Amino acid sequence: MNSQNKSKHKALGLLLLAFIAPVVIAKLVLSLNLYHGGATNHGELISPETSYASLGVENSNPKEWQLLYLLPTKCNDACRERLYILRQSHTALGPDQARVEPLILTHPDSDLNALSTFNFNTRPANADLSKWLDEQQLIIVDPLGSLVLRYPQVQGKEAHLAQGKALIADLRKLLKLSRVD
Repeated sequence: MNSQNKSKHKALGLLLLAFIAPVVIAKLVLSLNLYHGGATNHGELISPETSYASLGVENSNPKEWQLLYLLPTKCNDACRERLYILRQSHTALGPDQARVEPLILTHPDSDLNALSTFNFNTRPANADLSKWLDEQQLIIVDPLGSLVLRYPQVQGKEAHLAQGKALIADLRKLLKLSRVD
């Protein structure tokens, strides 16, 4: 009888351990910050939420996603590479090209000669929006005018190509999940 009680207690202990151990381990992992939630986006999420309205800019194409780039005063090789990646990324979207517009923002002393080999729409940028784009970064804007993702300046052809692939992956995901058409 005594061995039967021991086996019952052993079975009950194993059963409790099987259900309680995962909860305790999960609590420890989370409290010690050993788990970092996975993000599937490649660009940097822009927070706090910023929109055209908060920057005092009118959304020129409210039905389309936009890729913004501020043309600098002197367009060097990195700038030209950025423009090339922007064009290629837009082309790589295939049938979704019609839903995305690459938009080059300019200020009075921008190097417009750099755009001679590209066919981009341009628009003048106001001071607040220029502050957001001052470091030759690309920004994805949704059809509602919210600035969503930022891609910082990178150096080197390989880094530009990798960033172009990341931009395409993020855009495809956003276009797939978008409920705003």
